[in-house]
Amino acid sequence: MTQLNYKDKNSFLYPRSSYYGQVKAKNLVFNANLQKFAQKVGYISSLETGGKLSPEEAFGKIEALWEELERSKNKLEIGNDVSV
Repeated sequence: MTQLNYKDKNSFLYPRSSYYGQVKAKNLVFNANLQKFAQKVGYISSLETGGKLSPEEAFGKIEALWEELERSKNKLEIGNDVSV
């Protein structure tokens, strides 16, 4: 029963959506990174709204997350597919 509660709690705190795009390994990895980014931005926004982070701190954290996501995109070469 404890395991079930842990799984429910984990699903609640870290929801994942299904991927409906073109199924390639790099797209799936980027999608997971994008969902992680969105989730963390949501947490940071809530902390800032609740007064636990200053707007400057929140912006800095979100900017760092964005740069991490951008590095992931570049490393996975997402968007570099050129059709002739």
